Amino acid sequence: MISVVVRAERGVEALAATLRAIVPAVAEGLVGDAVVLDPASDDAVAAVADAVGATLVAGPDVSWRRGAQAARREWILCLGAGDVPGEGWILALDQFFAASPPDCGFGRLRRPISWFARMRGLAGAQQVRAGDLLRRDLLLRSDVPPGRPARVLAAIDRYPILR
Repeated sequence: MISVVVRAERGVEALAATLRAIVPAVAEGLVGDAVVLDPASDDAVAAVADAVGATLVAGPDVSWRRGAQAARREWILCLGAGDVPGEGWILALDQFFAASPPDCGFGRLRRPISWFARMRGLAGAQQVRAGDLLRRDLLLRSDVPPGRPARVLAAIDRYPILR
């Protein structure tokens, strides 16, 4: 089982779309809990997190690491509000866990990426980002991922209204 950590930076509708998209993974037994990161301490975000049973971490200093501290599972899937895992993502994560070597602690789902973000990545500005799948212990140590990610054969899409 994994924990899903969602950054609620794009509003309640985007957050609800992401949480709705992970429900099938909860039913399949892949997702065990969710954490919502809310940098704005928005009451509407708190209400949505409460309604779905997610842990809320609010305040201006929220980070993926703070989300990992609140998460309860060994693996963390980082998502942004409005991110919707593409078709087949549950099976792709199952295959990732089955096929990855025991020392693998970092995977990345494919996502559309801007030219600017691609250049930052080439320049060495490597940070944990939405779409990353990390072992909790690695994320608790640093917001910089450990080396090159293993490829997860799944994609992250953006909720249509936010494109």
